[in-house]
Amino acid sequence: MPDAVADTRTTQAPRHPLDPLTPDEIRRATRLVRAAHDLGAGMMFETITLSEPDKDVVRGARPGATFPREAFVCAFDRTNGQVFEACVDLIADRVVDWRHVPGVRPRILIDDVFLVGQVARADPRFRAALARRGITDIDNVQVDPWSAGNYGLPDEDGRRLSHTFCWYRSEKNDNGYAHPIEGLCAVIDLDRAEVLRVDDYGVAEVPMASRNYAARYRTVFRDDVKPLEIVQTEGPSFAVEGNEVRWQKWRFRVGFTAREGLVLHAVGYEDEGRLRPVLHRAALSEMVVPYGHPGGGHFRKNAFDVGEYGIGVLANSLKLGCDCLGTIRYFDAWLADSKGEPYCIESAICLHEEDFGILWKHTDLFTGEVDVRRARRLVVSSISTVGNYEYGSFWYLYQDGSIEFEMKATGILNTAGLRAGEAPRYGTIVSPGVYAHYHQHIFNMRLDMAVDGERNRVVEVDTVALPMGPDNPHGNAFTLRETVLASEQAAQRTVDFNAARYWKIESAQERNRLGQPTAYRLMSTSPVPIFSSPQSSVVRRAAFMTRQLWVTAYDRDEMYAAGRYPNQSKGGDGLPAWTLLDRPLVDTDLVVWHSFGLHHIPRPEDFPVQPVTTAGFMLQPAGFFSENPALDVPPARSTMSCCVD
Repeated sequence: MPDAVADTRTTQAPRHPLDPLTPDEIRRATRLVRAAHDLGAGMMFETITLSEPDKDVVRGARPGATFPREAFVCAFDRTNGQVFEACVDLIADRVVDWRHVPGVRPRILIDDVFLVGQVARADPRFRAALARRGITDIDNVQVDPWSAGNYGLPDEDGRRLSHTFCWYRSEKNDNGYAHPIEGLCAVIDLDRAEVLRVDDYGVAEVPMASRNYAARYRTVFRDDVKPLEIVQTEGPSFAVEGNEVRWQKWRFRVGFTAREGLVLHAVGYEDEGRLRPVLHRAALSEMVVPYGHPGGGHFRKNAFDVGEYGIGVLANSLKLGCDCLGTIRYFDAWLADSKGEPYCIESAICLHEEDFGILWKHTDLFTGEVDVRRARRLVVSSISTVGNYEYGSFWYLYQDGSIEFEMKATGILNTAGLRAGEAPRYGTIVSPGVYAHYHQHIFNMRLDMAVDGERNRVVEVDTVALPMGPDNPHGNAFTLRETVLASEQAAQRTVDFNAARYWKIESAQERNRLGQPTAYRLMSTSPVPIFSSPQSSVVRRAAFMTRQLWVTAYDRDEMYAAGRYPNQSKGGDGLPAWTLLDRPLVDTDLVVWHSFGLHHIPRPEDFPVQPVTTAGFMLQPAGFFSENPALDVPPARSTMSCCVD
């Protein structure tokens, strides 16, 4: 759960059109919506966030000049389930748009997370099911809320639901995931605060072996770990003004939303005296975690942690020396609670530099002269706790113009219990009587590209082996085949290992000194094949995971790969719906959507707490420069003699 506390502090007025909403702006948006469209005692606020301005407003922003400020508000009435969207003009102090959005469900709120356990534990049917398993100390039962999905069950139609799984804690700090209460699931009506149904799939003995991981439970630690100090005696090389960061030749803005978490805006690289744009906006659009067990309630495990919960809402307050190491600059995140009141997640974003080994090196074979440069990278990170899992979003900017995103997954495996004599078919035994299901974590990143401006195209590049013949007598020749992805239907692509496939985002008008289009290369380093049926509920709802690449013509309202409201959706929203238009993509303002992830076959070594595992992708300059842009990185002063002979 996030370290979030209601806060009445004020912050500075916004200085740039992309600055997140201030606490005062959140309060004003709430007041204006309530005054114009009060929904009564059941009124809840799902989202209050900046409605980001058009790109021409951002381009034209000047220090001290005025600019528009609008808030997007999603509110709902928990007495009848109706959802409404509003646009609030914070300069004119008025609601300029208010509309009902029929047939959708808002995301699961923090209020709901705590409500679920209270409601389940109070229900006599749930308590009776626990008693059948020999559990009567109800307060020790851990109830985890899961999004319910959509399975066409008549009694669930029209309700905002949570589906639950439960575990037992022998005491407050015990690792409950070592003690799964198998076969017991409650379906909770969140708006009515009642148990709709208790699904009991059969009793299994609760495993009770202690599998705690926290320091308080350990008596012996390694004694051969010497201190490792990260020291920057002259301070960091970056400068921060408001939400703008400047680091060597990079310049960008830091943003944060309740849904997406960490956002990068206006990413550009200073080259020969001019700031060259690379990305207008980059953020995690959606993710889904499909599990591979077909029964016992586990088939419903396919959480959309961005769209159904909000990875920003669940962000941690980061701690120096634990989450971040070195000379750190933190950014707070201001969000709105369910009543429309602002609260602060302190230190939600960490900014720091780190050494990254060798940047480049060469030893002249004939003279023995050595030149070598040490690399460093700038790190922007945020970590969110989503139930049993932690997700760390890490952006890296490099001195050679490359950009990398890495998702670090850790936390605790979601576990289930084995019945006597049962051999697991869909998971790995990680403790006596406990197993963890095979599953995947599939992410989708929305990359609003701006490579040397907004007129871009996407080119697929395959390496092709040539057949032996007169032009290839020794059978060693291979070349490149480039294909312009001219429309949205043509731009739904998958990786091809046998072709070493990658994609270039090229400028339509700029050329380097070699006459080549300036470009960035998207390298898919963590592609994941899917194993769910195309007819399955999860694939219908998360169609984005069926392709590693989607490309769309820019539309400011097309933000989320599975649509604005994935919670309990039937599917078909987002990318599959938008790309039916088959809009042209050549030399225009376009958005690249990249799907990547983790195929997680659990190991015993992943329990009781999982070491970090990673997935991500690279954006590399590919003709964006005419030569290595890191030639001007100076030798390390402390090792000058070994860097330059």
